Amino acid sequence: MSDTTNNIQGVSAVTLRGMEAVAVEVEVEITGGLFNISIVGLPDVAVKESKERVRAALRSVGFALKGHVAVNLAPADLPKEGALLDLPISLAMMTSAGLVKPRERAFYMGELALDGRLRRVRGAVPAAFLARELGAPLYVPYGNAGEVGLVKGVTAYAVDSLSELIAILKGDKEPVPITAADTVDDAFTADPDFSDIKGQAAARRAAEIAAAGHHNILLLGSPGSGKTLIARAINGILPPLTDEELIETMLVRSTLGIPPEQGRRRPFRTVHFTASSVSICGGGSSLRPGEVSLAHRGVLFLDEFTEFRRDLTESLRAPLEDGRVVVSRSSGTVVYPSRVLLVLAANPCACGHLGDVVEKCVCSRIELERYKRKLSGPILDRIDLQISVPRLLPEELLSFSGAAESSAAIRERVCRARAAQQERWAQYGFSCNAELPEKIVRKHLTLSPEAHSYLSSMAGKMRLSGRGISRVLKVARTIADLAGDVELATPHLAESIMYRQGNMPW
Repeated sequence: MSDTTNNIQGVSAVTLRGMEAVAVEVEVEITGGLFNISIVGLPDVAVKESKERVRAALRSVGFALKGHVAVNLAPADLPKEGALLDLPISLAMMTSAGLVKPRERAFYMGELALDGRLRRVRGAVPAAFLARELGAPLYVPYGNAGEVGLVKGVTAYAVDSLSELIAILKGDKEPVPITAADTVDDAFTADPDFSDIKGQAAARRAAEIAAAGHHNILLLGSPGSGKTLIARAINGILPPLTDEELIETMLVRSTLGIPPEQGRRRPFRTVHFTASSVSICGGGSSLRPGEVSLAHRGVLFLDEFTEFRRDLTESLRAPLEDGRVVVSRSSGTVVYPSRVLLVLAANPCACGHLGDVVEKCVCSRIELERYKRKLSGPILDRIDLQISVPRLLPEELLSFSGAAESSAAIRERVCRARAAQQERWAQYGFSCNAELPEKIVRKHLTLSPEAHSYLSSMAGKMRLSGRGISRVLKVARTIADLAGDVELATPHLAESIMYRQGNMPW
């Protein structure tokens, strides 16, 4: 016969499945015999390593584990990941030993230090949504209090250490509630500012349209023409995140354990051409989100676009079109959001000087054709605005005496245009013109007979595909919104088509 077995009582915890928090029940049985801790229920390496962290933390509060300790993570067929299970495992052990008894069902999460302190963990925002849905309190480390406070309607408490949690459960101390935090649009300084950009009126206008309608844009120009400067300045004219968009970005960042941004500034992610498809689109053994999801509702900037591998650029086609990334592996399938404003920057040719007024292009015709093929195909068909950024001569740079329009002034126009779009498309579940599916575009973006005739003739000349015509209409709608016009007119279409065709050097 074995030694006396303690009562087995479960403690509620969470694990992550993509951006979703899933409830987990932690059960512990302590029996006699040689000391040993075994964890079952498909734990990953981080969960298995929690044995020593939990043992040391319990010793720091005066509880020395003895005998055989069996930890079961239910449901048994669900993979469990991360150090966020440290706190509920230690609590389940103390509950099984009769040291504490939770007064109500609550969710616990946190990584334990060896001295019993609690460290912040990833997944606190999805856990807060789960706790709110199930109507249960949530106990998190102080490091996660800020992001949990942004989730409205959840009852949550911040805990500093394991000893503090024990005092709370024994009734010796009142828990510290996490108060709801209001995130306002902080007055940030655009860096770089559009007033720092000399000349480039066409590129500045295209960047404003891209920001107003969330349209993808390609900047093509010689080295030193200011492509990267314009691309980075776009972040300073984007409208602030709405409440819904803020929660969406917080979910992605919390899934990776990244603290939320201050205020409502939109994400801006830069990707190097040596990146892998997994790092950009997401995946791996743990099915984590990639850069395209971290840039959700913001900007994804791909500099030196022609240097990216073909397989990587092709992998962006579905996320750009669908607004989501479906990551499928043998361990399961998860879905991440990917509604991004894609900004591409590239040289016009291999040497970088095609059409340059200073340097002469030394590329052969074959090299030019090979390079041009890199800038064509399905991925470019998804770029709404294509604009050439010529290098300015020194005398031109010095001739601009007056200050250019600031990012603050441009941002004001962009915010007005975006507000008009949100009011117009809210009933269909869309927030900007770039998100509109083709059926909405065809049904609601009506044209006058004159504008219809103009678009029909230009579409034939430019051999626009169905997707291309839809994108011309959506950009034209954004141009009209910036001007405050209700109806689409021929000038709006003409400017939109100019950006579609671009003033390319070939």
